[in-house]
Amino acid sequence: MTTQEEKERLNLLQGTLDLLILRTLVFGRQHGQGIARWIQGVSNDELLVDHGALYPALQRLEARGWISAEWGTSDNNRKARFYSLTKLGRKQLSAEMNRWRRLAVAIGNVLGGGEVEV
Repeated sequence: MTTQEEKERLNLLQGTLDLLILRTLVFGRQHGQGIARWIQGVSNDELLVDHGALYPALQRLEARGWISAEWGTSDNNRKARFYSLTKLGRKQLSAEMNRWRRLAVAIGNVLGGGEVEV
């Protein structure tokens, strides 16, 4: 990836990162690096999760009771914290997904379908 492409990657808003983490954990427990890799892969390398934002977000979600964490061993035989979605987290994920879908429709309406002269 070129430097220009790296500069063009999308930055994540705090609430967006929370939503993406919750969505990732629907598929099962995962450690932090695995969460970051999944988000990057599913977004076709458009979203790069900075570790400086990821771990505070994981702590915040755990404090809210939306995820739980336990120590385990990663695939490369390292000690890691594995995160799982809680029942409360599933409920929050559903609410957030509905909110983001409404927002996406509203922004789409504002942007319109045609070309815009600038």
